Amino acid sequence: MAKVGYARVSSFGQSLEVQLEKLKTCDKVFQEKKSGLDGSRDQLKQCLEYVREGDTLVVTKLDRLARSTNHLCQISEMLEKKGVLLEVIDQNIETASPTGKLLFNMLASIAQFETEIRKERQMEGIKKAKQRGIHIGRKKKLTNEEIKKLQDKRASGVLIKKLAAQYNIQPMSVYRYLKVKL
Repeated sequence: MAKVGYARVSSFGQSLEVQLEKLKTCDKVFQEKKSGLDGSRDQLKQCLEYVREGDTLVVTKLDRLARSTNHLCQISEMLEKKGVLLEVIDQNIETASPTGKLLFNMLASIAQFETEIRKERQMEGIKKAKQRGIHIGRKKKLTNEEIKKLQDKRASGVLIKKLAAQYNIQPMSVYRYLKVKL
């Protein structure tokens, strides 16, 4: 009957320190710096494989475990089948009781709702910024003149990898620049 912790932050600029402090009573802690949207969260997969019947999986917040209600419910169902309890420290949830399970499901739905509302607001903000002529995203590495030369070179048969090396960009960027209409 081990307490197994899982800590995650979305990017390398963020710190796991606060979560790890809250998980210090756990027997083992899995940790990673990966986006919740990234399907390749190896430490989460290892953590879910590691937990056994009678164990408790401990996270600081629901959104550290999953990014969607659907994914969270899948994890919850898998834990239940394995006989593993879930404890969420900051929201004071323990799935050992029917009330804890109800609270878990309600908070999961609210978290999904908040995520969708945040995305809507973000898309509205991006749309308004574009209407005002504000460039969204990374600044282009190549000027329009360089893009035209790159397109001409490719049309004359120069290989993508050679163009990438010549302009000091990734091959995927070469493909994007080839689609630019000047």
